[in-house]
Amino acid sequence: MQQPSARNELFKILGVGFGIAVTVGGTIGTGILRKPGPIAAQLGDPWLIMTLWVAVSLYAFLGTLCTIELGTSVPRAGAWYVYAQRAFGNYAGFVVGINSWLGTCSALGFGVYTMSEYLALLIPSLVGYEPYTAAAILLVLTGIHWVGLALASSFQNVMSVLKGIGLFLFVAVCYMYGDEISTEQTRLTTSRIIQTGSWIAPVIFSLQAIFYTYDGWHTAAYFSEEDKDPSKNLPKSMIGGVLLIIAIYLLCNLAILHILPMSELSESKLAAADAITLIFGEGSGKIVTLFLMISILGIVNAQLLFNPRVLYSMSRDGLFFRGGTKVNKGGTPSFAMLVTSGVAITLILIGKEACEKLSDIATFFFVLGYTSGFASLLALRKKEPLLPRPWKVPAYPFLPILMLICSLAFLVSAVVQDLGSSQYSLLFLVISYPLYLLVSRLNR
Repeated sequence: MQQPSARNELFKILGVGFGIAVTVGGTIGTGILRKPGPIAAQLGDPWLIMTLWVAVSLYAFLGTLCTIELGTSVPRAGAWYVYAQRAFGNYAGFVVGINSWLGTCSALGFGVYTMSEYLALLIPSLVGYEPYTAAAILLVLTGIHWVGLALASSFQNVMSVLKGIGLFLFVAVCYMYGDEISTEQTRLTTSRIIQTGSWIAPVIFSLQAIFYTYDGWHTAAYFSEEDKDPSKNLPKSMIGGVLLIIAIYLLCNLAILHILPMSELSESKLAAADAITLIFGEGSGKIVTLFLMISILGIVNAQLLFNPRVLYSMSRDGLFFRGGTKVNKGGTPSFAMLVTSGVAITLILIGKEACEKLSDIATFFFVLGYTSGFASLLALRKKEPLLPRPWKVPAYPFLPILMLICSLAFLVSAVVQDLGSSQYSLLFLVISYPLYLLVSRLNR
């Protein structure tokens, strides 16, 4: 039986099932349904497309092995923030934490806004009221989370199961009914590689899209403090979750490539829906729209679960407002939850364009979080050699060094190739310092 804590502690009630569900739910959103088209337009070759998906899949799996060591040796809520703060001090932790939190707030706002657009397709009377519908959806979710962790985690489990079943059914349908369609289509297209004569920019663009789609592979680490036995459960949750995501992503891409010719795929804004439409006709659109809503609902629920825990941990360390440590009787970081929802709703009401731009920039901060994690692992091995490590990353130090180099290479290439977004990203990093000084002074 859950008991409210007078000391504002989180409840240790989670297990392997939730860890897998929140990893799947926190990763798989609309990316796998929307990104294959733009990626095809850039690359134009099925083998190259699958090579990049496999490469990022391997990155996510190896990154998971590194993160398990961090999550089991420092089992506190907050993931990247916690590791950076312990390894490099308060300022580094603040920079990683606040930018991770802001990036997720923007992704949360964009996700709920997109969900409201799909809802308007099913209920035409909502057209024109999408921002208010999105805000209402987020308020309802906030209410569910306010009740407590038990209800919010159960809701996440259901959404993740429905999402997984739906995507595996999509793959099965494509192969069961798509043979005749796929053999009748031509597969000629002009990709950005052919147009520009360079592969660098198209490949980096595609990697950014795939990284965005994969973000969330580490989600279970945010809840290690609330796991009943993180040393045993976290490895199972994270490895099981990331392998399931990899299987879904690779199979969905193969199914889409099986159905859609490259010429159509490269122009598709919603590849999975176009594939189903080719098989069953225009009448299938509402089914796909309904599934999209479930998919988005799962990921925004996961984001609303883990993002307040970053603020909770920062507040506990004196790097955010003291009220952020408050946990209600249901085990929810209540003040941090309200701040997170409030910022996301503000972004929604400002407009979808702002949310979309910020969610694009968020990819930079997501990978910055991974980078800080791999660096933290290496630093903590030297700084705290006696720290209990129930799980040790294999092939140390080669593997975390390799992951650190890959992450840094991606960040540098993103800055070089997309100066516009990178300027905003660097601006956030610059703003972090005066914010850090202000918060530190307020908490003295």
